[in-house]
Amino acid sequence: MPPEPKTCAACGRTIEWRKKWARDWDDVRWCSAACRRRKVTDQDADLERRVLAMLAGRARTSSICPSDVARAVAPDDWRPLMEPVRQAARRLVQRGEVEITQKGSVVDPSTAKGPIRIRLPR
Repeated sequence: MPPEPKTCAACGRTIEWRKKWARDWDDVRWCSAACRRRKVTDQDADLERRVLAMLAGRARTSSICPSDVARAVAPDDWRPLMEPVRQAARRLVQRGEVEITQKGSVVDPSTAKGPIRIRLPR
């Protein structure tokens, strides 16, 4: 029976166990070579802090869109920050600090496609 899946340290997506990793599953931290090269940057940590700060400034029942954070960071060129904000949200989900929702329901951040909202856990 394979061990429990892990979460990628960079993008926050689920890493499914593979037979080729049987000997070093404990050392697997990245879902891909791209994530291993990229790692978690200072900008990524800043985006996580901004997500939490923006949620703290709103009502407990409110949620935010990743574009809210991206626009706060770079008002004129926010679109390139959308995926990094989504990655930051996925890492926060893994740590239990936020939830990702679609149409008001909590979803698996690794498989969510389309518009998402970020909120504090309820």
